[in-house]
Amino acid sequence: MDEPLVIGFETSCDETGIGIVRGATLLADAVASSVEEHARFGGVVPEVASRAHLEAMVATIRRALSTAGVSAADLDAVAVTAGPGLAGALMVGVAAAKAYALALGKPLFGVNHLSSHVAVDLLENGPLDEPAVALLVSGGHSSVLFVPRVGGQEIVELGATVDDAAGEAYDKIARLLGLPFPGGPHIDRLAVEGDPAAITFPRSMTGKADPPYAFSFSGLKTAVARWVERRERAGEPVPRADVAASFQEAVVDVLTAKAVAAAREMGVGHLLIGGGVAANSRLRALAAERCAAAGLRLRVPRPGLCTDNGAMVAALGAQLVIAGAAPSTLAIPADPGMRVTEVLV
Repeated sequence: MDEPLVIGFETSCDETGIGIVRGATLLADAVASSVEEHARFGGVVPEVASRAHLEAMVATIRRALSTAGVSAADLDAVAVTAGPGLAGALMVGVAAAKAYALALGKPLFGVNHLSSHVAVDLLENGPLDEPAVALLVSGGHSSVLFVPRVGGQEIVELGATVDDAAGEAYDKIARLLGLPFPGGPHIDRLAVEGDPAAITFPRSMTGKADPPYAFSFSGLKTAVARWVERRERAGEPVPRADVAASFQEAVVDVLTAKAVAAAREMGVGHLLIGGGVAANSRLRALAAERCAAAGLRLRVPRPGLCTDNGAMVAALGAQLVIAGAAPSTLAIPADPGMRVTEVLV
């Protein structure tokens, strides 16, 4: 068939994302964020996020259609994040996508939020050599995946976080340093002013007896908190920039080392990085350095496509249409605990 025109709905957390793609060509990426509404609470409030999605949905869809220069009747399929994510937020997006699919008589594809972070790379960097190894890092997930085929059903999780995800650790350390929510971008900017070698923070789950591709950032978070506390008790100033830089180095050191090792072990020639934390400047720089040393090609979407957006959902939906996958039914649920290996509901 001709390249399918697909609209994607993303409401897994605090951003209402509507994307439209034709095959692997991005036509529109409209996002309405409610992050400012959550900032005063120091984190995402599920009820606030759900209400914000309801209020932003129609206007964001209209903006995406206008930007793409298409009408709803032109669409070939509807894709929506079915999970994982916040239950109430997911329900808003799933309900809206079902309504559009039913009204337009178009097939509906309920897809995995995490798999979408892999598929979005196609929109910027072209066809992906398959199989692939992907490092997904976000506020709720840190995983190393083996992806035989984008849009396929055989994703294998090689390793994942056993406690705090990388993005979650960033938020907690940002709060400790008096930085606003979300913490990732603020720590990244502050770290530029600091010395990443000033403080030696632990690299957890890196022992010979540890699972090779598992992550743990809870101990790192505690180590940073105790270091800051000792300085404060001694009446000494806390060098916030050095703390931010050293903390960030500990995180990206482990992430990139394990991801590169996985790519080499699986015999692939490249590494793909996705998720909100993939927008981090130090992660991108260290990954590029280590991939070059290992003879791997690094694929990372531009920062705007790393964070949650509807374009990534539409991209995965288009790949499923092209692959001839059976669509979901209108009875699909919002699944907050959807497993990373489950691509399509």
